[in-house]
Amino acid sequence: MEKYSGKSVVRGIAIGRIYLHKKIEYKVTDQKVSDVETELLRFLDAVERAKGQLDGLYSEALEKVGEDHARIFEAHRMLLEDEDYLDAAKALIRQGYNAVYAADRAGIRFADALAAMDDEYMRDRAADLRDISRRVIRVLLDMPEEGIRLEESAVLVADDLTPGETVKLDRSKILGFVTVKGTAASHTAILARSMNLPALVGVKLSLADELHGKPCIVDGFAGMFLVEPTKKELTRMIVQKNQWTADLEALQKLKGQDNQTKSGKRIDILANIGGVEDAEAALAADAGGIGLFRSEFLYLGRESFPTEEEQFASYRAVLEKMEGKRVVVRTMDIGADKSADYFHFQPEENPAMGYRGIRVSLDRVEIFITQLRALYRASAYGNLAVMFPMIISVDEVRRIKQIAGMVRKDLEKEGKTLQAVPLGVMIETPAAALISDQLAREADFFSIGTNDLAQYTLAADRMNRQLEGVCDPRHEAVLRLIEMTVKNAHKAGIPVGICGELASDMLLMERFLEWNVDELSVVPADVLKLREAVRALP
Repeated sequence: MEKYSGKSVVRGIAIGRIYLHKKIEYKVTDQKVSDVETELLRFLDAVERAKGQLDGLYSEALEKVGEDHARIFEAHRMLLEDEDYLDAAKALIRQGYNAVYAADRAGIRFADALAAMDDEYMRDRAADLRDISRRVIRVLLDMPEEGIRLEESAVLVADDLTPGETVKLDRSKILGFVTVKGTAASHTAILARSMNLPALVGVKLSLADELHGKPCIVDGFAGMFLVEPTKKELTRMIVQKNQWTADLEALQKLKGQDNQTKSGKRIDILANIGGVEDAEAALAADAGGIGLFRSEFLYLGRESFPTEEEQFASYRAVLEKMEGKRVVVRTMDIGADKSADYFHFQPEENPAMGYRGIRVSLDRVEIFITQLRALYRASAYGNLAVMFPMIISVDEVRRIKQIAGMVRKDLEKEGKTLQAVPLGVMIETPAAALISDQLAREADFFSIGTNDLAQYTLAADRMNRQLEGVCDPRHEAVLRLIEMTVKNAHKAGIPVGICGELASDMLLMERFLEWNVDELSVVPADVLKLREAVRALP
């Protein structure tokens, strides 16, 4: 038996045989050409044909995995229109190099620059650039589109998977994923989460041909990949998998049940989402609504700002899917660990403490107004509430309400149909918690973001792995701020929820119920687990 460790992106256990996917390699040479103009035309024609392939993949993805996942192919198309990439390739061709070499070198140059960045999201985008470069080269070489055809159920093992490969997969035959490359933000991880299949990324194994067909186990709980497990290990994992499956089936029976203790104390359990496709997972988990729609994901992975129409379409889609259940959208929390080049942010020594969240929205009001217009227009299609991140003062909330009121009046003058939209405040800074009595007079509801509240209270960067033991959201100082916020909210007659990691902390459940927290918002996979924990309490 061979054991390999990796990063688990979906918990669970998969037992089966390995389907080894290795890309068909092609040869790139620096051979020179004599007819430069013909070679330039050949390159530009290949780019156009590659764009056509991406358009087809976008349509296929839209049908299979929804708009949010399909958007990656729009982003790839934009990369094929990037002047820097095109000019770099054309410059090499004008020097006499062949089109395949030019496309390959240009792709490597820009992909390596992205891969060297500190930001994990940008490192993952390097894979996108390699993918579009590879696509152009395959067109130039008249090679068919890459595909993975599983004839029977198997664990898919690969170096990494491209978006084009993932969208064409026969999902019914995949038991789990294991990739050598990739991170939690990679396409493999995203696909695995959307399919809720056990998956490991960053598994350092050699993709030798003899791996294909070997029995294996993907342990998404321990982050382990076992190849040719022993009979004893296989028996142990089968028992664990059966227990896990039984637990999942037992949880399914809780659908439609109340989130209340044996003594009748009740709490709402909602879901956190990042896009339209996640709303389906929230519904499947029987969530009471959406407690946190992270709208910043509409801004990431793009070359330009999302338009009002694009945002409106996403908000409307989620509201309609939720069929009257409340959807709380957090306005863009861009900055810190979530950034996009087209914002042109200046480098910061400590971005977590810097220009982010509502600070960006109130500074670049035109961006904020576009988002608010899309949100208010979408309000006609469901039960919408909006909340604002990184609040530290009453003046910020008053200014937000002033801008929102102006946006609403403008839309009403245009004849748009709007519904009442409650406006809430994220309590994720110690300042907001300490003045929560004042903020409660201005807000319609509170939502406590415990991840940031912990890091700001404890002066410990939650993204710093060396401080994992220091940035403890259960620290008594953090809990006292939460309790204070809940008391001040209820004194003012407004509801308060928790949407950070602590919301799914079973050890704090009794405390939250004792404080009369109104709602908890967690990832869809935790909704039924939380319901089970609540119902088990006296």
